[in-house]
Amino acid sequence: MIRTFVSLMLLLWVTAAFCQEEMYLRVNLLGYLPEDVKVALAFGKSPVRERVQLFRVAEDEPVVELRPGKVKTATWGTFDHYYELDFSEINTPGEYYLKTKKTGQQSAIFKIGRDAYGNHQETLLEFMRQQRCGYNPTLDMVCHSKDGRSHYGPLSDSTYVDLTGGWHDAGDQLKYLITGSYATAHMLKTFELYPEKFADNYNALGQPGSNGIPDVLDEAKWGLDWIHKLHPAPELLFHQIADDRDHRGFKIPNRDISDYGWGENSYRAGYVATGEPQGLGKYKSEATGVANLAGRSAAAMAIAARIWEEHLNDPAYAIKCKRAAISLYKLGRENEGYQQGNSYGAPYRYNEETWTDDMEWGAAELYKLTGETEYLEQAKAYALESANEDAWTVRDSAAHYQLYPFINMGHFALHEHVDDDFKKNLEGYYREGIEYTLQRAKRNPFHIGIPFIWCSNNLLTSLVAQVILFEKMTGDKSYAPFLAAQRDWLFGRNPWGTSMFTRLPEHAEHPVEVHTSVYVMLGLEVPGGLIDGPIYRTIHDNLLGLTLHKPDKFAHLQNNHVVYHDDVGDYSTNEPTMDGTAGAILMMAHFGMDAE
Repeated sequence: MIRTFVSLMLLLWVTAAFCQEEMYLRVNLLGYLPEDVKVALAFGKSPVRERVQLFRVAEDEPVVELRPGKVKTATWGTFDHYYELDFSEINTPGEYYLKTKKTGQQSAIFKIGRDAYGNHQETLLEFMRQQRCGYNPTLDMVCHSKDGRSHYGPLSDSTYVDLTGGWHDAGDQLKYLITGSYATAHMLKTFELYPEKFADNYNALGQPGSNGIPDVLDEAKWGLDWIHKLHPAPELLFHQIADDRDHRGFKIPNRDISDYGWGENSYRAGYVATGEPQGLGKYKSEATGVANLAGRSAAAMAIAARIWEEHLNDPAYAIKCKRAAISLYKLGRENEGYQQGNSYGAPYRYNEETWTDDMEWGAAELYKLTGETEYLEQAKAYALESANEDAWTVRDSAAHYQLYPFINMGHFALHEHVDDDFKKNLEGYYREGIEYTLQRAKRNPFHIGIPFIWCSNNLLTSLVAQVILFEKMTGDKSYAPFLAAQRDWLFGRNPWGTSMFTRLPEHAEHPVEVHTSVYVMLGLEVPGGLIDGPIYRTIHDNLLGLTLHKPDKFAHLQNNHVVYHDDVGDYSTNEPTMDGTAGAILMMAHFGMDAE
């Protein structure tokens, strides 16, 4: 009898220990600022029946013992039990980790301190330099020097126009004004907001060595110079170079085997924005105008005109940008509507269908630049028309890039120029989107407010930026816990326990086998790239040509709701994007340290 009882107790102990091995601790792998809300997450298939201790690495002694708080929401996938671990009261600088008191399960090491986010706004610029087309400083090579041959528009078909420069869009080597204009404007706006955060360690070509210009402005100018080329005449605006004929497998940029009718590694198609449907192959885009492209390109140029005049003392370039801003905005006024991206042999394209947000942004920046009241009145009219009609934040789903950009920067740009009543309108648009996503977040244990459509991480960094800008507009910091949860997801407080940025942080789980040629063919792990991110299983499983190359290291964490793979074969979740990375720079500058 005693032997039977002992055997039974041993079996129960082994079973309990086995169950506890399935508990996972999730923290922000990068770390927390002293004043941050700091809430880790524990989850597993069985209840957690032990305390969790927070250790400071320097002393290797627990500084606080945490009682897991049961999360009272719907569960996530295959795990039934979720608990929050709140250590917001701890603000002493140092390195820390969490450890279960009985079973000794341990989290990754993370920082608390003013330097938790370091100067990682600069790290994101490393990835941006890797995406450069023309001269690429990361690879030290010149690529696509024959871009491009025009299609559509007033020029004779296949007329050569110098369209070199810009950035490769993602793991592929297409170039879009849709994304390039936003990336350029976002970096410039971020510099205006946080000029003290950016260093000067690289020259204009992206090579090591200072040139007296903050590197974020060198990178933005790479985009500005390309936009100048895309707008060579008042009535002419190119919007895309190359198409999905690019997708010939992984390839080094200066040995591009794609053929657009002039042989491999030669001229590529350059599409003129006409405001009408386009497509040289089977699939046609939709289009009603060009104001989306013209409006935010005008915003970029207007911001640049101010910066090059006021910060860089370069009046000649400032005047050039001012003229381009006025011309681009006028083109948008004359051709209101949207221009989408073009595909050739596949149905996937950038489906942007909004434009009033871009014209609002362009008009607001032009008013700040010129003081001409006509721009202010037009910006206000566009703001009222735009409201939240162009916002994914008040919807449960959207097509790929349908509601792009993923934040209406026009509302923020206009805010400082209007009366108190109109300010409240603009603040209300941001608040409505934050509240809608907050309500969605309350339904899941990770407290995440986005729909997991393709490029979900872009949505998430944009939501983070919206909360930050809302705080700047209103002084209201009541959404700080929500902001922290969205940010922390990007750095490991997610089901897979991974950062969503390449090599950031170096010491912990981050994307490695990303869908890029430089990794597959050269083994380069370039830091700072924001990957597309998790996606609904229903979308993922219906995408064409998606095949994992290796066994899924996250298989034990996957579910039938949302999926993520660190695998070069999964272009839907593990491909870093240029505009996504650029769109995260505001977030990183906000939390990061001043430049040394």
